[in-house]
Amino acid sequence: MKWYFKAIYHYFDFSGRSRRKEFWIFTLFNAILTSVLSLLDIVLETYIFTTIFFMYCLVIFIPSLSLLLRRLHDSGKSGWFIFIVLIPIIGWIWLLVLLWTKGEQRSNLWGENPKGLGNDQLINQIGKE
Repeated sequence: MKWYFKAIYHYFDFSGRSRRKEFWIFTLFNAILTSVLSLLDIVLETYIFTTIFFMYCLVIFIPSLSLLLRRLHDSGKSGWFIFIVLIPIIGWIWLLVLLWTKGEQRSNLWGENPKGLGNDQLINQIGKE
């Protein structure tokens, strides 16, 4: 959960870098939550959960986008690489490969390596600033 909240706290932070772990845990939590909301909507046949689902998607859109761009920065790519998905089929595959690949070990244009020494302690400081 701490990785999920780290992405939320960096709501409008489009610069810097994000680790694979941060991105994929955030994505997993979002997938589980939206699946549960959709399932509840189907089982209970009410539109309350549909409304909650769409409200959640609207709230989480900006943090998801900023986290995606920071993840691309970690792999050494510009945030403009998000538009690679406009290439049918191959674009989505290429984006997934970029998201799965290990980040650059050295510092790059977007900052220091987030897996560097002492950066694991930074995750424990979330919300204490």
